[in-house]
Amino acid sequence: MMSPRVTPADRRPWDSVREQLHDRGLRWTPQRRAVVDVLATTEGHITGSELIERCRARETKVVPSTVYRTLDVLEQLGLVRHGHGADGREEFHVGAAAEHGHLHCDRCGRHWEIDEPRASAVAEVFGGIGFAVDPSHVTIVGVCAECRTA
Repeated sequence: MMSPRVTPADRRPWDSVREQLHDRGLRWTPQRRAVVDVLATTEGHITGSELIERCRARETKVVPSTVYRTLDVLEQLGLVRHGHGADGREEFHVGAAAEHGHLHCDRCGRHWEIDEPRASAVAEVFGGIGFAVDPSHVTIVGVCAECRTA
């Protein structure tokens, strides 16, 4: 779960979060500020427990329920999306511009994103039987090429 360099331009969508929370009747607390600050400087995926740990490094009074309630609102605002890893853990995609799925190597533990067209193609397989798949929840577990040749 990498956190590459986040530029000021990447932070723009986060600048109005305080007002959007107020519009929903939520207070701007130090705990919520910690959640938003951590997420605004994160790119890629983060689990709830990783987020809680990072938030507590900034604000010791952060509790899991506040983190998860804030994540729910941020998902409604389109700033994060939740998905599930190969182990079933919920993870959050920060700044994900498009729907995507994941590949997970069962041997080495590496994982890759499947772009939206490929994730949608997987979902279409089941669409033929009337089942609508959410591409962001597609995680395919298998063995990568490197592990197969090792």
